[in-house]
Amino acid sequence: MMAEVGLAALWLAASLAALQLLLAWLGVRARAEEPIAFEQTARGVAIVQGGVVALAMAMLIGVFWQSDMSVALVAANSHSAKPWLYKVAGAWGNHEGSMLLWVTILGIAGGAVALFERRLDPRTLIATLGAQGTIALGFYAFLLFSSNPFARLSPAPADGQGLNPLLQDPGLAFHPPTLYIGYVGLSVAFSFAVGALVTRDVGPAFARAMRPWVLGAWIFLTLGITAGSYWAYYELGWGGWWFWDPVENASLMPWLAATALLHSVSVLATRGGLRAWTVMLAVVAFSMSMVGTFLVRSGILTSVHAFAVDPRRGAFILVLLAIYVGGALTLFAARAGTVRAGATFEPVSREGALVLNNLLLSVVLGVVLIGTLYPIVAAGFGVQLSVGPPFFNKAIGPVVLLLVAVMAVGPLLRWRRDAAKAALARVTWPLAAACLAAALLVAGTQMGVLPLLGLAFAIGLAAASVAPLWGRNLLRTPLFTWGMVVAHLGIAVSLAGMACDSSFTEERLVAVRVGEPVRVGPYSMTLRGVSPVIGENWTALQARLDAQRGVDLTALFPQQRFFADPPTTTSESAILTVLDGQLYTVLGQAGDDGRWQLRLWWKPMVTLIWFGGVLIALGGAMALAGHWRRERRAALRARASALWA
Repeated sequence: MMAEVGLAALWLAASLAALQLLLAWLGVRARAEEPIAFEQTARGVAIVQGGVVALAMAMLIGVFWQSDMSVALVAANSHSAKPWLYKVAGAWGNHEGSMLLWVTILGIAGGAVALFERRLDPRTLIATLGAQGTIALGFYAFLLFSSNPFARLSPAPADGQGLNPLLQDPGLAFHPPTLYIGYVGLSVAFSFAVGALVTRDVGPAFARAMRPWVLGAWIFLTLGITAGSYWAYYELGWGGWWFWDPVENASLMPWLAATALLHSVSVLATRGGLRAWTVMLAVVAFSMSMVGTFLVRSGILTSVHAFAVDPRRGAFILVLLAIYVGGALTLFAARAGTVRAGATFEPVSREGALVLNNLLLSVVLGVVLIGTLYPIVAAGFGVQLSVGPPFFNKAIGPVVLLLVAVMAVGPLLRWRRDAAKAALARVTWPLAAACLAAALLVAGTQMGVLPLLGLAFAIGLAAASVAPLWGRNLLRTPLFTWGMVVAHLGIAVSLAGMACDSSFTEERLVAVRVGEPVRVGPYSMTLRGVSPVIGENWTALQARLDAQRGVDLTALFPQQRFFADPPTTTSESAILTVLDGQLYTVLGQAGDDGRWQLRLWWKPMVTLIWFGGVLIALGGAMALAGHWRRERRAALRARASALWA
């Protein structure tokens, strides 16, 4: 019964999305006094649609919770013996369920816009809700006609095939939803841009309405990428935190576009500039989220992160991508002449630095996009090639260093115009810190050129990040200023972690007998034994490794796990985290001579990579709260003035 209720809810939500689109068409064409009536109806329809699609998602979680094997999706991706967490998270650990989660967040976001947005002109809001309904309608059609999550099996199997063991991790409960919230936030920004173009209302009010959605999307994308990187790092057992996998890139590209959009929309909201550029970036950011959706679900990639293997589904998404992005670009071309020029500024100004920042981000985005798609296109012509870390590191590294330099200088410049000499004086201390760090690293280490410059630039950026606080009353400093400082400091921390990991990591691949010591980094490792253990739905061979550093002794327990449903063997790493890095251990196979293979890494300061990601997201959250508080105070003052008038 739950499956039938969920399917009916999906059909109803699709009908409401179509009604939302119709109301938008009528409301935009209505006479001057009529849009308010259409606005109220459109708000109600969007709110109800969000509730109905949430019901559909709840029904899918319900059939997974109950292990209803008569539902094809449950039988293919779950098992009655699974722990409850993986039953629930398994609802979106597959193609159909992940798409339903995607469209659920989309519907709820549209309902939130309808419920809370009060700043836009009624026509613009109606057009925005119509654009959001159009996006939702396409994905409802995708689910109902090619990826029905509630399809029944007859007869039902006795039990299911189980969830991919690599996905049986708490990360599954956190990583996909955070990414999808980020993707959907960009769809809302896209809808705002389309709505503003339709009604020729591209201005600061539109930007202020869009900004919290862009900032929220950016925060969740940051958290999702950070969590996904760490999940892959400890789960896959190869000791790396980023491999430039096409599906990893699929999440990075929207983040890069969202970062550029975030800076651009802030200029438009506060200074009235970069109007056309902001609209274009909103389209590009949503396009990148659609490209990511296509890559993961088209069947053209073989990756642990990819879901679908049916090219017909990929063709459906490709058609949606062409309709949405092609339509938006056509609208932009038709309306570009009506977008008024924004406020002017000098090249040496904070706006000028933001424009350069956006251009560099666009270059990085272009390189990642080309490097990701080129092997796929080449394969279509029968040419097999691989584009991996060497290409991306060499092509992107120098651009990122220049981007970091601009990021350090930008917040120290004045709005509109600045004097070059005065600006140079403000960056003296950060520049000195970077130069001193580079000199010390050259003298005291054997680092490569790119990691050395990366670490030096990170130190300079850290100094520049806190510079906007110099000479200010910290208690009276706006929260969004603190957010900028913390986010930029997070970039510096992550960059330092990346440079240290690439330069100072020590790896050992050894075969040892029980009791035989081996050294990696500052640790002496001794294998004390290997024994069988049993988990909830797996068995394993578990090693005990004693790690000694000075007088400190710690036991680590890496495993080789065996899952019966589906039959799979996985390596479960054991990681010791200390203040100055991580000791990473993986158990391999036993040899005929009684030796056990071990892979050991000492990774100095690697945790800075993820700590920096958390700081970046925290800075975004502080900025979001700061802007919300300022706008709330402004609204209260306006209301008070109206009462006294």
